Parts: sequence; C-alpha cells; structure tokens
Amino acid sequence: MDMRIHKNIPKRILCLCLVFAIGISMGVLSDHFVSENSRFQTFTEKLFRSEACSNTLTLHYTLAHPEKKGIRKPEATLGTALSDPAKTTSLCQEYEKELKSFAYSRLSEENRLTCDMLLLYFHTRASLGKNSALDEPLGPGLGVQAQLPILLAEYTFRTKEDISDYLKLLSTVRPYFQSIIKLEKQKSQSGLFMSDTTLDRILKQCHSFVANPDSNYMDDIFAQKLKAFSNPAFSSEDQKKLCTYHHKLILTEVIPAYQKLADNLESLRGTGKSSRGLAFFEGGREYYLYLLQSQTGTYVPVGQIEKRMSAQLLSDYREISSLLKQDPSLIDRLNQCSGELTLTPTQMLEKLPELMKKDFPELKDASYELRTVHPSMKKFLSPAFYLTPPVDTRSPNVIYINDSGRTSSLELFGTLAHEGFPGHLYQTVSFAGNNPSDIRYLITSSGYVEGWATYVESYGYEYAASLMNDPDSAKNAVRLAWLNRSMNLCIYSLIDIGIHYRGWDASRTAVFLKAFGINNASTAAEIYQYIVETPGNYLKYYWGYLNFLDLKTVCQKRLGDDFDLKEFHRRILDIGPVQFPVLEKYMK
Repeated sequence: MDMRIHKNIPKRILCLCLVFAIGISMGVLSDHFVSENSRFQTFTEKLFRSEACSNTLTLHYTLAHPEKKGIRKPEATLGTALSDPAKTTSLCQEYEKELKSFAYSRLSEENRLTCDMLLLYFHTRASLGKNSALDEPLGPGLGVQAQLPILLAEYTFRTKEDISDYLKLLSTVRPYFQSIIKLEKQKSQSGLFMSDTTLDRILKQCHSFVANPDSNYMDDIFAQKLKAFSNPAFSSEDQKKLCTYHHKLILTEVIPAYQKLADNLESLRGTGKSSRGLAFFEGGREYYLYLLQSQTGTYVPVGQIEKRMSAQLLSDYREISSLLKQDPSLIDRLNQCSGELTLTPTQMLEKLPELMKKDFPELKDASYELRTVHPSMKKFLSPAFYLTPPVDTRSPNVIYINDSGRTSSLELFGTLAHEGFPGHLYQTVSFAGNNPSDIRYLITSSGYVEGWATYVESYGYEYAASLMNDPDSAKNAVRLAWLNRSMNLCIYSLIDIGIHYRGWDASRTAVFLKAFGINNASTAAEIYQYIVETPGNYLKYYWGYLNFLDLKTVCQKRLGDDFDLKEFHRRILDIGPVQFPVLEKYMK
C-alpha cells in the first residue's frame, strides 16, 4: 500500500517531502548537538570556577576581573597545605564519571579534545591515592617557602581591592605555614620527612629571609608597585601610611611565620629515614610513576623512556664527535660567538619574531612587556622567565630579565627563545587566539608546555648563528652548543630516573657522571642533591622535548614531500597544551 501511495505522488512533491523530513531530522539532531555541547560547556565552566577559586593567589593570577565571570571574590586566603587524599580521589572519580556521561559523538571536535584531556587528567590525579603522603610542598629551589615571596611580589595591583587583598594575604602566611608544619610533622611520624641536607638548605633560605627585618625586599617592591598604581588614587601621605602598615605586617606576620616554620622544621631534624631518592620510600616508585605521568603528560614504561633518551644521548655524542673531527677549532669558534652576540635582551626579543618566520606561523599581535628583576631577587631567580597573563585579559605578557650576568649572551638568547619567541609567550598567545574554553588555560600539561619551550630553544640557537659576524662558520659552533645542552639535559633526566626509580645513591650517580667527564666530587654531589629534591623536574623539559622531536619524525614519514614544518607547528599550537597521547590523536 505504501508503495502505491508513493507512486501516486508527483516526483516534485515527493522530493519536497523528503527535503522537509530531512530538515526536521537535521534540526532535531542539531538541537541534540547544541544541547550536548552546551551541557559540556556548563560543566567546564563550573569546573573552572571551582579550580580557580581554590585560593586567592590562583584566582588573582587566573582572572583579572572575576566578577565578569560571575565569581564573587572569597575572603583572601592562601588556603591550606593539608588535603584529604580519599576526598581528592573521590572527587576526581566523580569528575571522570560525569565526563563519561556526555554523548561523545555529539560533541564538537574542540569539546571532544577538552573531554579527552580532562579524562586523562582526572584519571591520573585519582591514581595518586595514598601515595600523596610523599608530596613535598617545601624545597630549596621550587618549594613554597622559596616561591611565595615571588608570587606575592608579583601580585598585580589593578584595583584598590587588590591592594587590600594583598595586605590580607600577608596576615594569612602564618596559618598557611602552620598547615605546612602540621603536614611535615605527619610526614616525620610516617618516616617520610626530608633529609638533614635538604633541611639545611631550606633553613638557610628561611634564615636569609628573616635576617634583615627592617630592610626586607618586599617593602621596596610594595612601595614601587603602590607608586605606579597610585597616581592619582592615593596621595603621597596615603602611600606612606600604606607602606608603614605593610612594613608592620612583614614584621609581625610574615617574618614570624618564616621563623616559626624554621624552628619547627629544626625540631624535626634527624627524623628523615632516607637522604636518597623516592625509590627508598614505601610506595616511592609508584609515586614517581605518577609524577612522570602528571608532569610529562606521557604514559609509557620507564624502560622505554630510558631507551629513547639513551639513543638520543648517543646520537648527540656522535654528532658532536663528527663536528669536532671535521673542524677541531669549533670550540674556539664557539667561545668567540658569545662575544659577537652583543645584542641587549630587548634587541634579542625584537629579532626573534623575524628570524622564526620561516619555521613558525606569524602572530598578528604579540605585544609584551620587558621588565628587570628587582635587585633583591636576582640571586633567587633564573636568567629570564615569562609571567602568564590572566585568562580574561590575555595581557600583559611579561618577560622578566635577570641581569645578574650569570649567563653568556648565547645562552641568554636561547633562554629568551625558550621564554619568549617561539617559546612560552608565543605559544600562549597563539593558543589564546583560538578562544579556547577557560578550563584549557587552567588545566594544562607541563610536559607539553616545557617540552615545547625546550624544543624551540634548539631553533633559537640556530637563529643566533645568523647574527654572528660570520654566520656560516658560526653555524656548526652554535650547533655544538645546543648539542651540549641537549646532552646535559639528557644526562640529568637519566639520573632522575636512576635516583628515584632505579635506586641510585650518590656514589652510583657520581660514577655515571664520571663517564661523561664530570669528575668534580662537589659538582656531582650538588647535581645529586638537586635531583633528589626535585623528582621528575628535568623530564618534563627533556622528555617533553623528545616527544615533540619524535612527533615531527612520525609526521615527516607519514606525509613525505607533503610535510610542511610551519603547518606542523601551527597544528601543535592550535591543539594547545595537552598530554601527548591526546596531542598525537588530534595530529592525525
């Protein structure tokens, strides 16, 4: 019957009916599509607000105007160092469950990518479990006690409320440090407290901070920021009063907090059961695997990582040997190169965007500010660093220069490529140009971020050669410098695995270093101690770098003559900072 009816319908009308039916179905599907994406975006926005509001520093550095995101500023606080591992695991599992509830096929590609990234992120965080007791908030270089003054010093004054919040934060240092003290006492009771060597290095920093209470560098920085903000917000008399109040808080809150932290840590001296790596603690190897996954954004066996890095080490060594065999004078030429590179940091940053055009997509707007580190902080900070702007303003992009003169001009050029163009600043601005979801700024992958910056640093060395008096003769010399840096990073990364996963002690580490010509006992001891205190740190740079290098090789083999380096870089930048399995999935 249906066929007979259809036969009696004119073809033109039948076509119209079909089009109408398809239109209705497409509309329904479109509604479902929009609905699912809308639901997903609501979830990520909620997640963003939750993560951003974890403490005042995170909120301030993430959003310049939280009120425009519907976020009411909570009472200013640094939060707490204490956490409930079971609660954290449960929350991560809850997020996983919610993410899996979305109809994946109905999500846009951008949302599918975000979903993949978040699923892997929360699954990894949930895997930490009871091993969270091995987390250490303190440390000589990257610890809270070292980083907090820097974060407070860089606290931007956009409004009068920011100044008020900052002053309130100073009065919360004491309870925050008290939570750290409680945590360290728990670690001591569990046999997980730091070694006396690490303790001495942390105490030295604390004592240095409190040594001159009447001339603390935070007072100078506060006065400078207030003056820059105040015209005409505060009179000179008001500024003076605020500076007096700030000094009082430093004397009565911040310095006593550091002193109390130091005293309590001293009381725990000798309770650390091991001065060696994570492998010597219960659950240490499992915790280290978690660190590798969470910090590098990769999920391959440790043995595979070692094999790949060893291969790169051999490759770099052979290339160095070949270069020196061809031209034994290269080392002398390299020493000349830094002398020929006479550009100021400002000029270097002006040159880099032009030099990188042949390899990387050009940015329409990559404005930035170049600032010099305050004299009192030069000994604590690296030669240069990039300060990521808030999500909602995307500016200012700030690169800080530490002009203490500890690095050669060639090394500084490479560092500015790492921090600026085509490194952190360039990557951040490029990604922001795609208007990604806010959560993509807050939850990222250190392996991608630092791996990319290390990967492009190699290009920076190449570009530096073009600025020498004789670029052709400088090319191989500068290549030698990069290969040497690559080898050093690789050696330290292998030692990191050796100490924390294979159970190397100081003597085994020294033997390994001797194989590469590092015979000085104090140098070997310093390298060992630093890596003991910062597990996984070198790998997010070097293993991240190798993952980009290998991804390029894979794409070159797949595309052959159709491979375009600039387009390869563009695609990486468009995808943005995700774990490498996710990056590889969306590069195909």
